[in-house]
Amino acid sequence: MATGATPTDVMTDVVIVGAGPTGLALGIDLARRGVDALVVERGAELAPGSRGKGFQPRTMEVFEDLGVLDAVLAAGGTYPVGMVWRDGRQLGEHRMFDPAEDGEPHSRFTVPWMVPQWRTTRILHARLMELGGRVAFGREAVAVDQDADGVTVRFASGAPVRARYAVAADGGRSALRRALGIGMTGETVDPDPVLVADVRVEGLSREFWHLFPPGGASEAGEAGEARDPGGSGGPGGPGESDGSGGRRGFLAICPLAGTEDFQLVAQFPGADGPDPSLEGVRKVVGERTHLAPESVTAVGWSSDFRPRAALADRFRAGRVFLAGDAAHVHSPAGGQGLNTSVQDAYNLGWKLAAVLTGAAPEALLDTYEEERRPVAAHILALSTAIHRDQARRGAATRQLGLGYRESSLAVTDGETPGEVRAGDRVPDVQVDGARLHASLAGPRWTLLAVGTHAPRTPEGVRVLSCPPVEPFGTGLYLVRPDGYVGWTGTDPEGLAAYAARVGAGAGAGKQGPPETATR
Repeated sequence: MATGATPTDVMTDVVIVGAGPTGLALGIDLARRGVDALVVERGAELAPGSRGKGFQPRTMEVFEDLGVLDAVLAAGGTYPVGMVWRDGRQLGEHRMFDPAEDGEPHSRFTVPWMVPQWRTTRILHARLMELGGRVAFGREAVAVDQDADGVTVRFASGAPVRARYAVAADGGRSALRRALGIGMTGETVDPDPVLVADVRVEGLSREFWHLFPPGGASEAGEAGEARDPGGSGGPGGPGESDGSGGRRGFLAICPLAGTEDFQLVAQFPGADGPDPSLEGVRKVVGERTHLAPESVTAVGWSSDFRPRAALADRFRAGRVFLAGDAAHVHSPAGGQGLNTSVQDAYNLGWKLAAVLTGAAPEALLDTYEEERRPVAAHILALSTAIHRDQARRGAATRQLGLGYRESSLAVTDGETPGEVRAGDRVPDVQVDGARLHASLAGPRWTLLAVGTHAPRTPEGVRVLSCPPVEPFGTGLYLVRPDGYVGWTGTDPEGLAAYAARVGAGAGAGKQGPPETATR
């Protein structure tokens, strides 16, 4: 029994607080690596509600590696085109996302994919159970203690959990973050409250994402300038009179792929808070659209919030890590928060496993904050700019170009021609008719030898050889388990030194026959 534990403590290697997409994705990544982890959730069951409903192309790549892509594809669909309405008339279509352009990073995914969050969590939970993972519901974390050997998470009721590491994935109001005294630095993006609700609506086409600006878009030619959902107003300003001295805000009603529901998003300028009841939702629909209030037949889930952007001052305190909304809170505009959160988990999972198995030194865990905090800060600025109509939903929102070139784990040993550098996401190029990502799948390091001989590698490192292919240059690329280039160069000694430093493999071993890219 570890120091600090008592006979009544539940023991595990990693305790993950929060069974949302972040915590469940991390649980999956650890389970497939053989790490004993326990996910604890304060609720009696998985959270309801559509909440964050969009996955960017990079997250879809992550889901493919985690083994949930087929289920995610089956559960959702592409986003519909926006349709701007005014006084019961369709003014014209509004393209919500800029199309992918030539020269963007290679990926099989080019557009966002919509899945209601309640369904995403169920898909991730099922995958975790399939891998033998554990989730304990009704466990509200209230405190955390740690010492040199481990961490103890205490709950409102029930036995504490003792683990070697803990991860706070318990949302923007994270109990663990507060218990650790880690502050959040940020701003209110929009002072006006926003209502989000899953509703049933009769007489509204599911072909479009229906947009009802508060005023000003009087001609169809202006439709393309309508503010995206999640923003703070329409093209005519922050709102128009509702006839009772108040102001009407933006309203959007989007069909939720794979369901019979719509997600309603309504802004309430100057209000203390919206009414989330069926009558309250009917009232706002009747006031701001051409639909009769009674066309709203049901409200399945609702929530209200004031858009804000905030970043945790630290992502790590000793043996406790922050991930997802516990580490960064975004405006929903641009669909960035959930995606950034899943990728937090994808970055942290392989590092925790490497340290827990003794393959890598504990210092590897310092690179989690080093890599993810700057990314989160960048994405926070992007989502805030989109909310304020200062940026578009284009290549940056797809997150394929994000990387870690400035990380201490990104090492270039000599000159390597080509565009791909240490710290970059490996592009999913076609090699002899096969996708490169298919050959890189799984929780392992991979040495990619492009147009050159693969040297002796540590045992456990997969070797993949391929002919010269753009945008790679001729040389060696040691690919991390999360699909980013860790080391690149031509010197086998430099490769061996780097592999030993990061725990890539369990030591020197025989080189097996090089693999070739497979479909």
